[in-house]
Amino acid sequence: MSKFNLKILLVLSLGHLVTDIYQSALPTILPFLKENLSLSYTMAGVILMAANFTSSLIQPLFGFLSDKQEKAFLLPLGCLCAGAGFSLLSFPSSYALILMLVIVSGFGIASYHPEGYKTAHFFTGEKRVTGMAIFAVGGNLGFALGPIISIYIIKYMGFSSLPIIIVPSVVFVAIIIFYWRDISITEIKRDKAADGEVAHGRRKGAYISLSIVIAIVIMRSWTQMGLMSYIPFYYINHLKGDPLYAGKLVFVLLLGGVVGTLGGAPLADRWGHKRYLMLSMFLSTLILPLIFIVDGYMLFVVLGFLGTTLISTFSVTVVMAQQLLPKNLGVASGLMVGFAIGAGGICVTLLGVIADHFGVPAALKSIMILPFAGFLLSTFLRYPEDSKIRTIAEF
Repeated sequence: MSKFNLKILLVLSLGHLVTDIYQSALPTILPFLKENLSLSYTMAGVILMAANFTSSLIQPLFGFLSDKQEKAFLLPLGCLCAGAGFSLLSFPSSYALILMLVIVSGFGIASYHPEGYKTAHFFTGEKRVTGMAIFAVGGNLGFALGPIISIYIIKYMGFSSLPIIIVPSVVFVAIIIFYWRDISITEIKRDKAADGEVAHGRRKGAYISLSIVIAIVIMRSWTQMGLMSYIPFYYINHLKGDPLYAGKLVFVLLLGGVVGTLGGAPLADRWGHKRYLMLSMFLSTLILPLIFIVDGYMLFVVLGFLGTTLISTFSVTVVMAQQLLPKNLGVASGLMVGFAIGAGGICVTLLGVIADHFGVPAALKSIMILPFAGFLLSTFLRYPEDSKIRTIAEF
């Protein structure tokens, strides 16, 4: 088995951070695009839909291509495309060109993630969740920093200065090229024993278990994206509160996810992946209703704890999928961080229907059922806790 390599994991995590900056920054700059091109809300929505489809839902396709043949070049190329496509959005006066750049950036994001998770797998050693958490937390940080960085550039230097944001991707490309020799030979690091372990990996039971894990991730993503979307609606539109206050609440939720991803990984390695996933969904079910009871600084505390418990299984579910599809690491990663999370984001649209008919508070409160549904699904999950996946043959 390959050894735990913190240096390479940090390099890959840096790329994850940079790539996700561009993914999370797009909604923030959308109002500026709408104003500059006099777009309708529908046209603005199409931009987000194109971004979500190309950056998330098609990730399993890139994972499939990666599994067919090693494509380590997707790491620097994907990050560079993500940055280039996004950074040029301030230039076009044509809606079609805007869509094209969004698609280029989305393809870059989609190509980096499966290859990144697959590559990171070979440097985690026996600490699979811990190592994957180091890679995943980069994405969590990037997702939180994207809106801040883009708004800072636009506020102090103007929308036309948006191309400055390409700098992080260029810097990462230079760094990964420096470590290219170590990163590009990951397939050699896979020991022969691992290939023997997967002989039974395509059993029917493994696919059923994978489907359950995907469903749980959709519930988790639906909860997270729903809170990120409807906390601002609730405090800004419904309560007529300070937008900055709402922004701080969302940031604390995401920051809790960063803490949980790093802190929960060693516990998942020690207690077992399924057990930790069940605990996370159960605690999230208990904590979520508290956001409607507390206020003031306690609301920040509760949201911080909620983010810590809910998002802490991000790397856990990726490892679980990779264990269930050990010969298709790219596809497994794409399904978890692309398809499942993207599907959860799309499901947030249903909350809009609830908000239109019953009000924003009802939409926000309806989210409470989602982590409980995830917990119930986890009780039906059959998953081999043995780190060598020997018991998968029993599936």
